[in-house]
Amino acid sequence: MAEGGYRHVPVLLREVVELLDARPGATVVDATVGEGGHAEAILERMGGSGCLVGLDRDEEALERSRRRLERFGDAVVLVHSPFSRLLQVLQELGVETVEGVLFDFGVSALQLEVPERGFSFRYPGPLDMRMDRGQALDAWKVVNTYEEGELARIIREYGEERWASRIARRIVLERERAPIDTTDRLAEIVREAIPAPARRRGGHPARRTFQALRIEVNRELDEIRQGLESAWEVLAPGGRMVCIAYHSLEDRLVKGFFAGRAGRCRCPVEKRCSCGDQEPARLLTSGALKPSPEEVLANPRARSARLRALERR
Repeated sequence: MAEGGYRHVPVLLREVVELLDARPGATVVDATVGEGGHAEAILERMGGSGCLVGLDRDEEALERSRRRLERFGDAVVLVHSPFSRLLQVLQELGVETVEGVLFDFGVSALQLEVPERGFSFRYPGPLDMRMDRGQALDAWKVVNTYEEGELARIIREYGEERWASRIARRIVLERERAPIDTTDRLAEIVREAIPAPARRRGGHPARRTFQALRIEVNRELDEIRQGLESAWEVLAPGGRMVCIAYHSLEDRLVKGFFAGRAGRCRCPVEKRCSCGDQEPARLLTSGALKPSPEEVLANPRARSARLRALERR
């Protein structure tokens, strides 16, 4: 699918369709429907019958999905919503249980490749990073109004950046001279804050900081926690949940959640177990599935993808 100067390529498509194993007549939730690549393949697997409920915070992505999936007619219901509201959305639709839920936590090409969205350090654009452009908090407010200590914490925890304190200090000094309004200026500030030898390792020097800011703006980790809990609550016996993560923070949340439901407690040994008496589940993946070298060659964005799946018994 080529549009707007980029090509939308769904990640791990074959693996998603096979592991979700959606049968004709099933009800499936694509909680991060994006531009509809995975949803289209799932609906084809279902023979166009049943129902696919697609959620997304990005209205532009939903509109692209709507055009892509219109041939499936009433088998598709698209809703502008974060996946943390999955339960409420299904209740409003009168759906009590579902046979499958898919989460793809990645940032779409639509968001990354459009400079006006302000997600990427590679293109000059406004500091935005909102997946839902109707929300109040954006990256500009985080960068220009958060206290230095809070900035450092966010960059350290969400970006796993060892130079977080230096970067936060440099940001505060620079914004005292003039507000930091653009992605390219922020990227340069971050680059200058990191010692020269460290800049030559691990890709672009601003990559981790931009990731951290995006997570803060969109409350991504809280969204994942709530989304996983909601999906588990509505998943029917025999239903399957498939998750694709792109960095260690996301993958750890999915791994821990799945392990708890499958009876492999990951609570810290020094603390009392908080998993409780959960319904049993079966892990469908041994560890995380990764894209093949051929897929990475065809779609470099897939390189960091990690897929995990489980089935509710």
